[in-house]
Amino acid sequence: MPVNLCNDWCLPVPAASASVLDIASAPPDPPLSVDEVMACLRQRWRATYDLQLVVRRRRLYLQVMWAYLEQQSFPMDLETYRQHLGEVLDVVNRLGLAGDVRQWLCSTRDKPRLGKALSLPLEATGPEAETLIKEFLV
Repeated sequence: MPVNLCNDWCLPVPAASASVLDIASAPPDPPLSVDEVMACLRQRWRATYDLQLVVRRRRLYLQVMWAYLEQQSFPMDLETYRQHLGEVLDVVNRLGLAGDVRQWLCSTRDKPRLGKALSLPLEATGPEAETLIKEFLV
């Protein structure tokens, strides 16, 4: 009598193997969009804070500044702010750090205060990161 093989059974995967498989097969984080970040900022702090990229000692940082779009004295209108935010997010997305920034924005306990920005060191590596840091230094 022939043996029938059935490969629709779900075999348990050991925990150690599962994490390795998940990391190896995990799709890259989707890029951050201007609308997503604006919604996150508004939900988190009820204000659309300015984001800046800063280079200090050849390290790149994303900073959430204390000025925000809803302030009367804010130097940008909505369209200019969206364009500026798009440029910042373009750098973050090109470096492949969208997931890190997304997670940090959603989990940081601090809040920007007058004269005190929140700062996230961006772990940028590789030739593209070097090129971007050189652009910021000029």
